[in-house]
Amino acid sequence: MRIQSFTVSRDGIGAGEEQTLERPFGHVDPGVLMRWAFTTAHFPGRQEPGGSRGIEDYLTRDFAQGIGAEIMGRHKFGPQRGPWTDDGWIGWWGPEPPFHTPVFVLTHHERPPLVVGETTFHFVDASPAEALEQAKAAAGGQDVRIGGGVTTVREFLAADLIDEMHVAIAPVEYGTGLRLWEGPEELTDRFTLERITAPSGVEHCFFWRE
Repeated sequence: MRIQSFTVSRDGIGAGEEQTLERPFGHVDPGVLMRWAFTTAHFPGRQEPGGSRGIEDYLTRDFAQGIGAEIMGRHKFGPQRGPWTDDGWIGWWGPEPPFHTPVFVLTHHERPPLVVGETTFHFVDASPAEALEQAKAAAGGQDVRIGGGVTTVREFLAADLIDEMHVAIAPVEYGTGLRLWEGPEELTDRFTLERITAPSGVEHCFFWRE
């Protein structure tokens, strides 16, 4: 079970408040928070030529390697609250999501699976451990990735289900929002931590279970 390229600010904020259809990250601008990934040569959604190379490009290229399933929280899938309505919503990513694997969406309101392009979304009311078992069964022997958001990452860390993790710390601060941590040192009781600062100014933290 791993977390890859999850990005927070210097003060630990990974998403903002007041999420809406137009603002999936709330008051936090993902174009600023995740600029390090968006500007690499191999970012999956990149349309134009060029882009940066080096370690950050390697991290974006490696994002899908060995991943057989993903788990995400409901609010990473969409801004809806409460029981699902038949509004035609298929997720933030349009007709061809970047996952190409089974995705398990944690929700208290189950619904039938949704097939979008090469991705099937399963909507499950399950604990972290139960969701992990379902995702492992669907992953075909490959790894399961925890995709976010912040609340979901914190739940899986609290359940001690993460084996390795990459968190990027962007050189911005927000003050308020959904906070992953006060600092990466909080996790060194369970993980070995190595830190690398890229030319972009982003600090990349790599964690391996002790």
